[in-house]
Amino acid sequence: MSAKLMQGNEAIAEGALAAGVRFFGGYPITPSTEVAEMMAKRLPQVGGTFVQMEDEIASMGVVLGASLAGKKVLTASSGPGISLKQELIGYAAAAEIPVLIVNVQRVGPSTGQPTAPSQGDVMQARWGTHGDHSIIALSPWSVREAFDLTVKAVNFAEKFRTPVILLADEIVGHLRESVELPAENEIEIYPRRTPKKSREEGYQPYEPDEDLVPNVADFGKGYHVHVTGLIHDETGFPVGSPKVTENFIKRMHEKISRASDEIIAVHEEFMDDAEFAVVSFGGTARTAYESVLNARKKGQKVGFVRLITIWPFADKIIFELAKKVRGILVAELNYGQVVGEVQRAAQGQCPVKFCGKYDMTIFEPEEIEKSIDEMIENL
Repeated sequence: MSAKLMQGNEAIAEGALAAGVRFFGGYPITPSTEVAEMMAKRLPQVGGTFVQMEDEIASMGVVLGASLAGKKVLTASSGPGISLKQELIGYAAAAEIPVLIVNVQRVGPSTGQPTAPSQGDVMQARWGTHGDHSIIALSPWSVREAFDLTVKAVNFAEKFRTPVILLADEIVGHLRESVELPAENEIEIYPRRTPKKSREEGYQPYEPDEDLVPNVADFGKGYHVHVTGLIHDETGFPVGSPKVTENFIKRMHEKISRASDEIIAVHEEFMDDAEFAVVSFGGTARTAYESVLNARKKGQKVGFVRLITIWPFADKIIFELAKKVRGILVAELNYGQVVGEVQRAAQGQCPVKFCGKYDMTIFEPEEIEKSIDEMIENL
């Protein structure tokens, strides 16, 4: 395929279509609106359905219904809209409904600064809905990766029957780059899971497979399926049992944690001789990378580590990194969220410094370079 000038939000829409998404339910909100606009244009061209709902709560509800009926689904929003979706994100986790939620982050809380870049929703992605639950969140740093990670996110949602969050940001969402998208036969697609037993063979919709994920039948396929957000057993019906509750919550976590090697991805550069490392993610990682390049030109042995998977967190990778280097600098466009996770994962093996920004402007390379200089001087 020839190269094409494409926006990050447009690449997300194209990635969703390539992954087999055929239903979108949403409500316009900057800086994610272009995802909805592209899906409104493109879905009818491939036999899909676009619905603009009256609000973000309804948007989340309608995509869950479409997913239960057998469609791969997407909803996209920002800041306040993601907050409104939280109750039904929890429902999707408990009922094990595959869904991709795109969050093109902007400054918050509340209405904040619409369309201004931020990475302040990292903790919301993990803990936004109540109770113990697992989640997968991925963060792209380029237009091409916005396409690729959207495909991967849809696959993860389908494979693990879980909500997956594409934690983009305004920087990447509104970035335009010349990209060459993969051919259709180059894209790996995970299909919708289907029952392995017939009704006569004792099919139970929430009976877990070997990977702890159930093969719930789509509505309309001739199976009896009961879906609830209440704690339930393999039948799908609520059970007020401590043992069932314990097993349910444990399985929700372990189906993700067991697959952590498959899910967790990072991008490393210049780590062979690194004495220090800069950790970043998303759009901010683009600036951090240039800062590391400039630091190395000055003779500073600085490496670059970009988190592609935000949740589950790359604990083992950060632990090994902290054993190797004298100090870690975390650059993120917020008041300090990922830095706490890096400190936790490092387990005190080296100092972890914070380089944050939250004034609705993006980092300049010089700002991160200054923090690199201070880290090196003080260690």
